[in-house]
Amino acid sequence: MGIMVEPAVARARNFINGRWSEPSGGHSIERRNPANHDDLVGVVPSATREEAQAAVAAAAAAFPAWRDTPAPIRGRVIARATEIMTRRTEELARVLTREEGKTLTESRGEIQRSINVLDYMAGEARRISGETIPSELPKNFAYTLKQPLGVVACITPWNFPVAIPVWKIAPALITGNTVIFKPATITAFTAMKVVEMFEEAGVPPGVLNLVIGSGSLVGDVLLSNSAVKAVSFTGSNEIGSALYAQGAQRMQKMQCEMGGKNPVVVLEDADMGLAVESALQGAFGSTGQRCTATSRAIVVESIADEFVRRLAARAAELKVGDGSQEGVDMGPSVSDSQFKTVLEYLEIGRKEGATLVCGGQQLAGGAYDKGFFAAPTIFDHVKPGMRIAQEEIFGPVLSIIRVKDFDEAVEVSNNVIYGLSSAIYTQNVAKVFDYIDRVETGIVHVNSPTTGGEAQMPFGGMKATGVGLREQGRVAIDFFTELKVVYVDYTGQKRESKIY
Repeated sequence: MGIMVEPAVARARNFINGRWSEPSGGHSIERRNPANHDDLVGVVPSATREEAQAAVAAAAAAFPAWRDTPAPIRGRVIARATEIMTRRTEELARVLTREEGKTLTESRGEIQRSINVLDYMAGEARRISGETIPSELPKNFAYTLKQPLGVVACITPWNFPVAIPVWKIAPALITGNTVIFKPATITAFTAMKVVEMFEEAGVPPGVLNLVIGSGSLVGDVLLSNSAVKAVSFTGSNEIGSALYAQGAQRMQKMQCEMGGKNPVVVLEDADMGLAVESALQGAFGSTGQRCTATSRAIVVESIADEFVRRLAARAAELKVGDGSQEGVDMGPSVSDSQFKTVLEYLEIGRKEGATLVCGGQQLAGGAYDKGFFAAPTIFDHVKPGMRIAQEEIFGPVLSIIRVKDFDEAVEVSNNVIYGLSSAIYTQNVAKVFDYIDRVETGIVHVNSPTTGGEAQMPFGGMKATGVGLREQGRVAIDFFTELKVVYVDYTGQKRESKIY
């Protein structure tokens, strides 16, 4: 018999100044498939402070040439990335599912969203426009233009490890900035695949850099280095508010997208089947691990019993398991710590006196024992002030809040610190527009789930959900540029100055 050779364990790497290298910080973690702990995805070493500084230096050195590259030429690089990601969708989807846990269908959907963003942003490279504005003086030409900031940092979470990096990196690059990309450590291998595609597309050395490591080390470098002009962050409120405060100390441009506690309002005249299916998708898709997930269903009392009955019946039909298997509807929590958080909230819901309709427990036995699986959970008769109705859980947990009428539904919708997404189900056009006017969320859906969005539309929320300019769509350009105002006097004469 021949000697059995164990396959080499994959190790995550930085990408700095056009070169791949293993982080040398000494500390590393094992990343295992959250659906099957026997499956070792790879080992993730942590970068040193010096490596993070080297990435900033590389980006700073690359900036002048990239800034001076015509925007349509920069757009061609993004267009090539679109083609590459399209061609490599299945490869990327399988890495994403293995590392993050969502189903293959959900991974493919996330990648298609990323392709749409790349496609849109490639076109925006030809539309980075200012405006001409009439001057109050004769023979004066007044106009504005948009210019890149310089080195920018993109700090991204684990729940959408392809889409969120893409919708930050693409507008940053087409506007002429150079980028330091710091992904979540537990999705480092997916992040590497994304960067590989930009590399294959022809991004010059130093223009896009990947640094893998902790927020306390790598993140601190990005917030404290004066060469980094802006930070775009998506993640928790706790970390985002701390970064925002730190960035403010040196007037760093900041963009923070954080939590959500998104409601779906179901009125008496709603299409019940549509509302049930949408609430199911919004609450349990991606295992509830998305900032736009439906975590509260605010239902008028007269139809609440039927809504809950039908929703519970559909939740019971969901197949929970390894997202790489066909027919699976919901995958695991992403990590042990996130899984424990979900289980803690299940206990909190019981102790608060909510009525457990279905789920409420860890799934056990067989393949479930090798992953972080919780049953799709519905609590009924939840009071608006309960913790499960106020705090972001980031898991497959839906709270049903019963209200007497439309006005109370609006009040309950707004009775949280967050304001990302909301939805209303009704055939009453007047109430639709009244809700749109009164609800305190950055995104409103009518007769569709709280989740989802389109590449050409802005994304972001109100209140504690976010600070800074919106992401995606044409407004994404505004965060990554400075607006310059220009006055051209072509009279050739001295003018009396005005004081404004």
